[in-house]
Amino acid sequence: MNLKWGLSFLFFIIGLSFLTFSCYQNRVYDWDMPGYLGSVYSWEFPDDAKKAHEKVYSDIEKEASKTEFDDILHYNHANEVFYADYKAFGEQLPYYKIKIGFNAAVYVLYKLGFTGPLSVLMVNIFSYFICGLLMFYILKLLFPKNYFIAPLLSLFVFWFPPVRDMAQNPTPDMFVFVFLMLFIISLIQKKSELLQFIFLLCCVLIRPDYVLFAMSYLFVVFVFKYFKENKQINYSLILQGFSIAIIYVAIIKYYNYPGWKDLFYDSFFYRRPIISAEKADFTFQKYFDFLLFKLINFKRITLTSLILVASTFYFSKDWWIRILSLLFFANIYIKFVFFPDSANLRFFLGFVLLLFIVLLYALSKKYNGFQLRKIP
Repeated sequence: MNLKWGLSFLFFIIGLSFLTFSCYQNRVYDWDMPGYLGSVYSWEFPDDAKKAHEKVYSDIEKEASKTEFDDILHYNHANEVFYADYKAFGEQLPYYKIKIGFNAAVYVLYKLGFTGPLSVLMVNIFSYFICGLLMFYILKLLFPKNYFIAPLLSLFVFWFPPVRDMAQNPTPDMFVFVFLMLFIISLIQKKSELLQFIFLLCCVLIRPDYVLFAMSYLFVVFVFKYFKENKQINYSLILQGFSIAIIYVAIIKYYNYPGWKDLFYDSFFYRRPIISAEKADFTFQKYFDFLLFKLINFKRITLTSLILVASTFYFSKDWWIRILSLLFFANIYIKFVFFPDSANLRFFLGFVLLLFIVLLYALSKKYNGFQLRKIP
């Protein structure tokens, strides 16, 4: 058995290494790069914003292709202003600075000797490889007697173009997926509440908008336990939720984050070259009309998610598994309501993959005899 799993893992690691190297070769230098790099260089040069600004663009120019660098500069008028005016560039940095977990990982690689731009990208390249290992581990856990499912299905998932896109682009989404995977493993193996809280907190530190996922999960567990345990209040969960909320607010306040309305306005209506020069003003009707328009273009995620949820309900009668499935499904649309970028799958793919893992668990329980211990 050990020999068969050893050969299975060897096959998998060769395939994953090839995919990881392919992601490295096809890494992308895009218009998000200056924001994250500027956040890291602001730590390096805290008293010289102009020098940090100059270094951001000079370092990217050294590594990016001419086409990519031109796209960064001329993606829109605002990007041209950011390149020309270090003060305007500094005003939009809070959108990136609040992702302190991602920036900290970039800073560590930078201090280890990687160039700044490569540090931003390598966080995701390393995360892609680690996530592949975690997926293999989950499948081995769920299907301990099948030596083919774990390597083949893991490689298929990580060959999938949207997953590779997350690894190739300078965004925190692949990095946060590492902790989403660790979180779902902690649920499968019924680890301590403290460990699960740590993984949720890491997600929030990497992308503060994951506070919605963390709070919704803690709320669902609180309600589930309340009715399961003779209506006893779990104060530990309340403390966890309160702690995450406090940390989230502290991050937002410390970095002078403009706010959701500003982010929405700059992302979907008009990217302001100088944030302080004009207000992010739009009506609820305009927001609602935009949301409906984007929802129409959200068909792929909607259909895939519905199929995964329906399949989980079909294969499992376990209410906790069904609740988890609905929780991940709901978080896709909670995220969509706040940031309806329907063309960009990276914002939602993590939850879709969690839905997929929950379905795999339901299948393993039904056909493989593996038993997930429920929340007591």
